[in-house]
This record gives sequence, C-alpha cells and structure tokens, in this order.
Amino acid sequence: MENKMQQKTDRRTLDPVTFEVLKNAYVNIVDQMAEQILRTCYSFVIYSRDFSSALCDPNGDTIMQGSGDIAAHVGTLHLTAKAVIKKFKDDVHPGDVFVINDVYQGGTHFNDTRLFAPMFYKGELLGFAQANGHWADVGGAVPGSFNVNALDHMAEGLRITPIRVYSKGTYLSDVAELIAHNTRAPNDIIGDLQAQSEACRLAEREIQRLCDKYGVDVIKKSFAEVQDYVEDMTRQRISELPNGTWETIDYEDVDPDGDEGLVPIKVKMTIDGDRVHYDLTGSHPKTVGSFLNCCYGGAFAAVVAGTKMQSPDIPMNSGFYRVVTVDPGPLGSVVNAEWPTPVAGFASGPFEKIMNAVFELWAEILPERAMACTFNLDYLLIGGRDTRHEGKPYFMWYDWMVGGWGARNGRDGWAATGPVFGVQLGTQPFEGQERLSPVLTTCHELMVDSGGPGEFRGGLGVQKGGTLYACERTVVSYCCDRERSITWGLWGGLPSIPHGVWINQGREGERYLGSLFSGVPLQQGDTVQRPSAGGGGLGDPLKREINQVLNDVIDGYVSVERAKKDYGVVVIAIDPELNEYKVDEPATIAERQRIASERVAWLDEDPENIAALYREKKLDMFDLIRQYGVIVDWGSGELLANTTADFRDMLKRRTVPYWGAAKDVAPATLRVA
Repeated sequence: MENKMQQKTDRRTLDPVTFEVLKNAYVNIVDQMAEQILRTCYSFVIYSRDFSSALCDPNGDTIMQGSGDIAAHVGTLHLTAKAVIKKFKDDVHPGDVFVINDVYQGGTHFNDTRLFAPMFYKGELLGFAQANGHWADVGGAVPGSFNVNALDHMAEGLRITPIRVYSKGTYLSDVAELIAHNTRAPNDIIGDLQAQSEACRLAEREIQRLCDKYGVDVIKKSFAEVQDYVEDMTRQRISELPNGTWETIDYEDVDPDGDEGLVPIKVKMTIDGDRVHYDLTGSHPKTVGSFLNCCYGGAFAAVVAGTKMQSPDIPMNSGFYRVVTVDPGPLGSVVNAEWPTPVAGFASGPFEKIMNAVFELWAEILPERAMACTFNLDYLLIGGRDTRHEGKPYFMWYDWMVGGWGARNGRDGWAATGPVFGVQLGTQPFEGQERLSPVLTTCHELMVDSGGPGEFRGGLGVQKGGTLYACERTVVSYCCDRERSITWGLWGGLPSIPHGVWINQGREGERYLGSLFSGVPLQQGDTVQRPSAGGGGLGDPLKREINQVLNDVIDGYVSVERAKKDYGVVVIAIDPELNEYKVDEPATIAERQRIASERVAWLDEDPENIAALYREKKLDMFDLIRQYGVIVDWGSGELLANTTADFRDMLKRRTVPYWGAAKDVAPATLRVA
C-alpha cells in the first residue's frame, strides 16, 4: 500500500508552495462567491445561508467547494455540472450563464436552483463556476413548493432542465421572466438569479487573475492536482482502517400508500483496501406515497456528507468521489426515485436517515468519533396574502428549526444546533421573519427533557411558536419525519422526542397535525407550535454520573420527574425558585437497581395496554417512547401496532445489548463480513 500511495503522490508536478497557495486560493474564491450571494440575494431563505458554490473543471468535476457549504448540495454539484455540459457540449461561450434545478439530472429538489457559468481565459475554456441557492418558491400547488400530497413532480413546481439565461453576456430577460413568473415571488427569483450569476462571474475574474499571475498551464495543472491530492489523502486514510462489511438500518415514519409501519432505509458499507463502497439495495423497494423520496443525487450526497464528517480535515472535491462510491440499488426505490416521483422532502426523508446510518457504521470503526442520532431537519411553510400592504402581496414564512445533536463518545450532544443536512444554516432572526410575514413569534426556548438520556446526554431541542395576524387565504405545510422513527440512542442510549405540529394548542380549536402535511387552511389569530427533537443518548443512562444528572436538573435540561424515570436519580427540590436541589443517594441506588432489573421486560409489555394508559393520561409520551417502546398517534393515542413492533426491534438492537452486559460479553456488532 505504501508503494501505491507513493506512486500516486509522484503524479503531482507543481512545487509544494505553489500547489498549497492555489489550493487555498480556490477555497477562498468559493467563499468569495458565498459572500457575493449573501450580500446581493433577495430572498430571506438564501440570506439565511441555504446556498452553496463550487468551481468545476471542463469535465464538470468539482475542483473545490467552500468552507460553509450545505452538506446536501456538496455531493450533487458535479452531477448538475455534467448535465449542463452534456446538454450544450461545445455550444458554450464567454458570458454564458445556464440554470438548472432538475432532480432527475443530479439535483436534490426543485427549490435548489443552480446557476452555472463557464470560466474562460484568453478564449480558452478552463472550467465552470456554479452557484446553488434554495429558491423559496418554484411554483406548484402550495406556497413554498413543499406539497406533501403531490402525486408527481408537476405538483411540486417548475422543473428547469439546462437552459441558458445569459448568452454571450446578454441577459435573456424573456427566459428569466418565464421562470420567475411561474413562482409566487418573481421579484425575489429574478434578484436571486442575478446574485448567483454575478457570483459565478466573480469566480471567473479571480481565476483569470490567477492565470495572469501564475500562467494558464499552472492553473490547469492545479485543477487536476488538487483533485488528486484529495483522492490521495482519502485513500491513505481509508487504507489505515480494517477491511470488512458493516450494515445498519434506519427508518422513515410511514408510507402513506402502504401498511402502517416504519419504512426501512438500509445502508451497507464495505472497506476494501483504500476505498469504501456503500450499497443501499436493501432499502424500501418502492417510493413512498409522499414527497419523502430522493433521487440518486440526494442519496449520493447523504453518503458523502456522512463519510466526510469522519475526516473533517480533508478538503472536498471530486477526488473524494473516486474513493467513496455508492450503489443506490434499483430504480424506483425510496432512495433511487425516478421521473416523475415527487422528491421535494428528500432532506427530511431519506437524506438524514442515510447520513445517521453512516454515522452509526463509522462508530464501530472509529469509536472515538461515535455520535448518536441527531434531530431531523424540518421545514414549516406558512403562505398566503399579507393584508398589511396594499395589493395584499403573497407572503411565505419559511422556517426551519435548530435542534439537538446526538451524544458523542465521552461528551454530551450539542443543543440548539443546525441540522446535519446543513450545519451552517442560520437561525433566522425573528425580527426579519416578522417584518416579511404577518407572523408573530411567541416562544423559542430550549425544551426540557428533549435530550435523549444516556451516560452522555443528547443535545436539547427547541420549542417554537407563532401567531398569525393580518392575513388572508393562508395555508400551512410541514415537512419533517421522526414522529414515529424517533431520534434514537446508541450503545444503550435512549431516544429523544417526536416531531409534530399543533394548531391552537391549549386553546379552542386545538388540532394535532403531525409531522407531514400540506395546504392546511389557517385563519388570522391561529397559533402554530412545534418542537424540534433533541439528539439521542449514548451509553446506558444508569451509568451517567449522579452529579451530572443533578446539574442537568439545576440547569433546566432535565426535569425532576425524568431524572428519576430515565436516569434512576432521585432529586429532591429544596427551593426551586432559588434553584436549590439535592440528590437522595440511598433512594437513587435503590431506583437504579429497580430499573436495571425491570427495564428489559418493559419492552415486552402488551402495547395496547400501554397505549390505553397513555389515553387515560396515566403514562406520558416519554414513558411510552423510552420505557415501553410504544408508538401511538400522538394526537389520538391510537396504537400503531406495526410501527411499535419495528421501534421495539430497533431498541433491542441498538440499546438493550449494552445494558448491564458483563465485561467479557462482546457487544452487538454491525459487522457482517
């Protein structure tokens, strides 16, 4: 292996100093593109950093991506680049700019719209610049274009196959306006299109400046050699690991067109020498009857993002894809959808399930980097007519949440953090949201007990609420998951809490809408409230240090009740107003012994009896999830029998084997070969 790596290193011809300067210059250029977009975009969604950029070589392979790109975009930009190149071939000229959002040609979902421009130097095509931004609306049946009930992609919005919007420097206003006026925010779309186009032009100017300084031949060599560099680093890192095959499974909540029960997302990983290959063949063989599907681009990006997080020091470009390969399985599955399947919810659906499964697989190989499941990305979209302004223009309150990351090996999880889908997504400032939409934020606070219990606790999620005013013809849509396949713990850790939206909670007209719906009418004065889950716990909760549990109670992260039920720690409130608590140590010892002797049997209790106790308010949501492994409709309390069976199987695989096992007993393993 050493000789092989030496042979690969020898193919670099640039001197080390020049190579290092140019490698970092390319990262800087992409970051400058990001700054250009941030300062000139029109939509609040893109301003909140839902965008990414890249430099590509003449083949469309990525030369470099920026330091703050969205994980889901990173693994797909080369695919859309190749789609544009294939379409236009040699019909590419200085000053051209193309646009594409086609999920069936490597994209993610239709909102993610890419502007793509060639970079020329003295008449020679050197490569391309690409700027991707999430457009807040691309048409379709509901504001924001997240239509849960879409039967095909036509109900999700405008599909843009590769098309030219600038020709030799001339702005094709007719094409741009045709696109923009098929959306609910045409002015924002035109502004974002031009901002992304200018970011691509900035990249070309910077590459031309480098050509003037170093010579065009050096720049062309460096484009190839930075990809070789990433390939070599990745191969070296993989070659140091044991060969073998590991597999695991995560779940989506439900297939509306199938039986009640969790939907499997299966990931098999094989390390062979200096490469790693993933196989998703065992996943649900059909697409689900909602938009929680993904095409190849989304599945590939999830694998790339999950793998890349194991080696954060390695730069990111197409050299990585030479080492990390993916077989998505047959066309038509939930992770390899084909035209015309709706896929707008790919990020909340298969993407984060694949990514968390990849984390779990790597936890066996690099246990020092182990992390339990993180909260699920969610999108809340409220759209209608804003009566505060003349003409009652459309408004779209496009909101995503921070939440808890999974506990790590030796450390608690991060609280109120961006999703693994895109860690750098900004928490949207409420002042901006309230200025742009008639929605008043009424609460946004850490949610007690939302972190999954474990020896190391999952990070806390957040509770957020808002009230509508000054609006007409308003509807709400919500895209999430993990209402039933609840954020899980690792190595004996326990799950977090379910996602789901309440309308008018605690008031007249109270309704529980769940975690996946579209186009539900709202009236002025209605309130909308939802939690984000915390992260799963890692390790047996009964092994958490007693003083750590006490400190969690003092800090407001864990309630007195759940300290006893989840951790077996009996905390006595001396003066809650002064935040004075103490631990009853003898009672704690007895409680921990009782839980240890009884908890495995709880997972075999009759689930219908447990659901009945929930409906009678004798047990709460935490009891059902963390003690009995029972999943119900959280609004009605109706038992979900198949889902409960799947959820219990998951707990018995991920959690129970690590409870009180003797030191000489090998823990459960995901290794299959």
